[in-house]
Amino acid sequence: MSDTTGGTRLTAWVHGHVQGVGFRWWARSRALELGLAGSATNLPDGRVEVVAEGPKDNCARLLAALRSGESPGRVDHVVERWSPAKGGIQGFVER
Repeated sequence: MSDTTGGTRLTAWVHGHVQGVGFRWWARSRALELGLAGSATNLPDGRVEVVAEGPKDNCARLLAALRSGESPGRVDHVVERWSPAKGGIQGFVER
């Protein structure tokens, strides 16, 4: 996958029961289907941080998927931040 310089960066903090349930794997699968690069990371407070870069419409589709209720576990709410892509990211990793 090429780097995504020139696209958009979505940072989403997912609140709920999203650790230890396959959520990061699920988020990674959705992101890769959309051609996005980034990561899904467990945070110490129980949230998962999803960072994705690529075309804005695909990032918006990923955000909609995160909020869809179709993921493993339980998503209570998602806080989002949009910014310009930083680039240099290859693939999508779980941390």
